[in-house]
Amino acid sequence: MCVALIGGMDRLERNYINEAEKFGIDLKVFTKPESRIASKIQNVDAIVIFTNKVSHRAKQEVIGIVKARKIPFLCITHVVCAH
Repeated sequence: MCVALIGGMDRLERNYINEAEKFGIDLKVFTKPESRIASKIQNVDAIVIFTNKVSHRAKQEVIGIVKARKIPFLCITHVVCAH
């Protein structure tokens, strides 16, 4: 399964990928603005958007793509990490 993560923190990218691998998920992480994002997320099975760590414009663009392509997505407003 391939999932795209939109938003998040650059310094945590490796952590996101490592956690996804534990569940057998191939994770594509996009923490910065991307040109041609539509082509980069066209083959994913699902999308997770960290809405507090992404611009409103980027969020709207991705939501437009997922609705047009009927890709399941989840918007998360606040991420809490427990140690």
